Amino acid sequence: MNAPILELTGFAQDPAWLPWAVQYFFLVGISLGAFLLTLPHFLAGRGSVEAARAALIAALITGIAAPIALLADLHQPLRFWRFYLSPNGSSWMAWGAFFLPAYVGGLVAYGWLALRPAFAARAGTDLPGRIAGLLGGDGAPWPQRLKAVGVFTAVGALLVALYTGAELAVVAARPLWHTPLLPLGLLATAIAAGAGLATLLTGDPAARRLLGRAVATGSAAALLVFIAGLLAGFAGAASGEAQLALVAHRPLASLLLVLLLAAPLLLIGRRQAAPLAGLLAVVAAWAWRWELFMGGQRLPKSGAGFYDYAVPFGTEGLLGVLGSAGLMVLIALALHAVLPARAGRA
Repeated sequence: MNAPILELTGFAQDPAWLPWAVQYFFLVGISLGAFLLTLPHFLAGRGSVEAARAALIAALITGIAAPIALLADLHQPLRFWRFYLSPNGSSWMAWGAFFLPAYVGGLVAYGWLALRPAFAARAGTDLPGRIAGLLGGDGAPWPQRLKAVGVFTAVGALLVALYTGAELAVVAARPLWHTPLLPLGLLATAIAAGAGLATLLTGDPAARRLLGRAVATGSAAALLVFIAGLLAGFAGAASGEAQLALVAHRPLASLLLVLLLAAPLLLIGRRQAAPLAGLLAVVAAWAWRWELFMGGQRLPKSGAGFYDYAVPFGTEGLLGVLGSAGLMVLIALALHAVLPARAGRA
C-alpha cells in the first residue's frame, strides 16, 4: 500500500495595513510630539515664544491632516460611524474613535486660544486679514481658558499616544509589534519629528536651538529603542528575533533608518544645519513607521520566506503619500496667510 503524498503550499498574503495607515501614524505622531513641546510656554510661560508657536503650527498642520489619512485607510468613511453605533470596549481601535476626535478638537481650540493675539495682529483689509480679524477678535489673551483647554488636550494627546501604540502592541500574531518597545519607539520618533518640523517653520536662532535639543533627545531615544530590540533578539525574545529577521531581509533599509536617526545627533551642534537636522528627523519618523508597518507585514505569520510588496502608484500607495504631503502644504499656507511672520504677542 502506497503512503499518501502530502503537499504543503505557501502563499503570499496581502498587507492588511496599507500606506494610508503609515501616513496616519506618521501625521498623528508628529502632531502629538509637537503639541507636547508647546505646553511649557503656553501653560507655564517658560521657554521661547517663537519655538512654542512653531511647534503649535506644526501640531495643527499634522493634527488636522491625520484624521483624513485615517478615514482614507478605512476605504469607506462611513465605517468610522460603526465605532459609535456598535461600541467595543475591548478594542483599542474602537477607543481611538473617541480619543482622536477629543484630541483634534481640543488641539484646534487650544491653537485658536493661543494664537488669538497673533490673529488680531494680522487683521487687515485683505481677505486673509479679514479672516484673521474674525479669529482674533480684540486680541486679548485668555490665559485661564487656554490652560484649561491645554490640560484637556494634553490628556487627549496622551490617550491617543496610548491607543496608537497599544493597538499594535496587542497583536500577538505579529511578534515584531507585540512588544512594549513599540510604543516607546513611536513616541521617541514623534517627539523628534515634531520638533524637527517646528524647526523648519521658524527662522529664529534661539528657537531652533531649543527645538534642536528636542530633536536630539528624541533621535537618541529612538536609537536606543532600536538597539534594545536587536539585543532582545539575541536574547531570544520573539519580538527581537522578528526585528533581526527584518534587518537581515532588508539590510539597506535598516541601515538607512539608523543613519537617519543618527544624523540629527551629528548635525544639531551646527547652527546652519538645524533645518537639515529637523528634516532628517521627520524623514526618520516616516521611515520608522514604514518599516514597522509595511516591512513588518512582509514577515510571514506562518511558513517560510517573506511576503513581497510593491508600492502601487495610485491613491492606495504613492499618490496617497504625496496627497498627504500636499494637504499639509495647503494647511500650512492657510495658517501662514492669517498669521504674522513673527510671534509678537502670541
